[in-house]
Amino acid sequence: EVRLVESGGGFVQAGESLRLSCVVSGFALSGSDVKWARRGPGKGPEWVLSAGQGRFTITRDNAENTLWLQLNNLQPEDTAVYYCNANVFTAIYWGQGTQVTVSS
Repeated sequence: EVRLVESGGGFVQAGESLRLSCVVSGFALSGSDVKWARRGPGKGPEWVLSAGQGRFTITRDNAENTLWLQLNNLQPEDTAVYYCNANVFTAIYWGQGTQVTVSS
C-alpha cells in the first residue's frame, strides 16, 4: 500500500523558516517521481518549487524514504496546505497534507 505522510507544518511569522517532511511507504523513494504541492485558501493547487521563487529547497533521504521541503523567508501568501505527491505504479497518490500558516 502506497502511503505519503507529511508533517512539520505550523504557525510562523513572516521571514521565518519551516522544514516539512514527507515519509513514503509502499515504494522506494530513490528514483521515484515525488514532489511537493500546495493549495492556499481560495486558490488552486500549485507546485511548490515554482511558487517559491528560490526560497524553497527539496532534498531526499533515500535511506529513510523521506522527502524534505525547506521553506525559507516565509510570507503570508505562502499560507497553504502542503502536500506530498507521488506518481508511481501508473497512479497518482497524495498525502493528507500539513498546514502552514504565516502571519505578518
